[in-house]
Amino acid sequence: MKKEIAEYNSTLSQEDKRICDLLATEIDNLLPEAENKIWHAHPVWFLNGNPVAGYSKLKDSVRLLFWSGQSFEEEELKTEGKFKAAEKRYTSLEQVDIPALHGWLTKARDIQWDYKNLVKRKGKLERLK
Repeated sequence: MKKEIAEYNSTLSQEDKRICDLLATEIDNLLPEAENKIWHAHPVWFLNGNPVAGYSKLKDSVRLLFWSGQSFEEEELKTEGKFKAAEKRYTSLEQVDIPALHGWLTKARDIQWDYKNLVKRKGKLERLK
């Protein structure tokens, strides 16, 4: 795990840290080609400069976010925001369904909307994959 992401996780409560450590490990394992960094104050993974997955601590949960997640057509992922993002929230480590997470990460690689050029296109998203 990258040092800055480990540092982010270390600031969390014990249970939230366990969730985030698991998410970071699984994302790193399933998307080894992805660049990851702290972006807008939380860990995010990018493929070719395009954000695909990340997580953040909310008041009452840890939110796992997929930027193109609405296109995954997964009932467990809930719509987030006005573009194509979808999320899953966790309050305990036991809630993390590893096989489902692996499926979503595979879709994150295979289904992408071009967030990298969103500003250049004046808020219009185009499908990459």
